[in-house]
Amino acid sequence: MSPDPSSPDPSTEPASPSGTAPGTPPGPASGTTPEPAAGPSSGSRAIDLLRSIAYGRLSVSMRALPFVTPARHIVADGRVLLRLHRGYGYHRACDGNVVAYGADNIGHGTEDIWSVQFTGTARSVDPEPRELALFGRMPRSADSDPFEPAYLHVEPRFITVHDLSGVPLRHSGHTV
Repeated sequence: MSPDPSSPDPSTEPASPSGTAPGTPPGPASGTTPEPAAGPSSGSRAIDLLRSIAYGRLSVSMRALPFVTPARHIVADGRVLLRLHRGYGYHRACDGNVVAYGADNIGHGTEDIWSVQFTGTARSVDPEPRELALFGRMPRSADSDPFEPAYLHVEPRFITVHDLSGVPLRHSGHTV
């Protein structure tokens, strides 16, 4: 029996962005999960949220183990630049590799919490003087050692923004 000429040949149709076969809904039934939203609206909102807070967490894999370190970030010309302590050595593991970065407003005394996460390839950079000025004063020390800066540029990819509303404020009696 010959194929119906009015039906497209699934072997010639391009795969959907999620990697599933055409016409297959994403999700557990198809063996994949939908990718986080990364459209222009979530990207521009993420950048705006990052501008409102100074620090986040940089994640990288070193020797097949995940490491997370605090980092100061700025947004300049749509680029996210990070400043972290050179003494940890994480900047070497990040340079040229995919990293994850996240920041949020948790602990800032509001019941409306947001969180931004993105992945991207990190590159070591020497910031321009105007970018250094945006970073502001450096920390005095990191784990009792003098703070030595290392700078990375990460172009955000696969951006996710999450919101929680009506989060009860923490009170000091939440531990036993």
